[in-house]
Amino acid sequence: MNPDSEPWPYEEICRRAADASAMMGFMTDRVDMAFLNGAPRLKIIACALKGYDSYDVSACKEAGVWLSIVPDLLTEPTAELAIGLCIGLGRHIRQGDHRIRTGSYQGWRPQLYGYGLHGANVAVVGLGAVGRAILARLQGFGCRRLLGVDPDTAVPGVESVPLAHAQRHADILFLAAPLTPSSIHMLDAQTLPQSQSGQMIINIGRGSVVNEYAIADALHQGRLGGYAADVFSFEDWALPDRPLDIPDALLQAPNTLFTPHLGSAVHSVRLAIEHRAADNIIDALQGRPPRDLLGNMLPVMRAANTH
Repeated sequence: MNPDSEPWPYEEICRRAADASAMMGFMTDRVDMAFLNGAPRLKIIACALKGYDSYDVSACKEAGVWLSIVPDLLTEPTAELAIGLCIGLGRHIRQGDHRIRTGSYQGWRPQLYGYGLHGANVAVVGLGAVGRAILARLQGFGCRRLLGVDPDTAVPGVESVPLAHAQRHADILFLAAPLTPSSIHMLDAQTLPQSQSGQMIINIGRGSVVNEYAIADALHQGRLGGYAADVFSFEDWALPDRPLDIPDALLQAPNTLFTPHLGSAVHSVRLAIEHRAADNIIDALQGRPPRDLLGNMLPVMRAANTH
């Protein structure tokens, strides 16, 4: 077990997995065919996470290694954080806190006027479990319209619209889409001009669903009203051309609010996620298909070197 909060490099993970029967994987890990070829005794990779874009599903299937995820436990805390980021961004919480701490607050003044959820048009892009959980929470805020952007899913009481429509009409746009070939940079220099002026964007899906440089440019030019994110492009390990850090232009952009990937960072939730991943490992090592086996995985373990 890694006792440190800093992840092991890919080469170190490969070395330690060389004679392992099972592995619990996290977001900072990457599994490809080279990794699997170097771990011939591996029977299961149990991911303590929901999004598995840095794990090569086809390679695991070809190698006869089961791959499991924890699909539901992070849904509620991630949706809660999304609402918190939205309120924090719209009501200038970070700037207000700074004003208090620097001693410049002398009592109420007409300052830091922002935007709230009540009476707003709000869109959620990606209506998986997290997107639907965000919509459920938005029901209590008195939004004027709730829009959903997902060609495969509709939610009762929510208007299903294309992304371009949501950009034109939403005051607040939540991004809860997974990282897929079609979602990479769905908001970039070409599509962002379609967003209504002053729109706030909250990203709790994956960093690379937006082009962070284009977001920064739109913020500096005043075309966007704000951007909040819990996820960043440099974390998308599976992309060969991912950036190595967060662009300075984004960090220095006006009206932004960032958290360091805290979506599931609740004590009880993290413990439950890791216990669930451990349960999947126990299933596999006792010869049963893991309870959270990823869809379309072959229910057959490696026959060689399983002692």
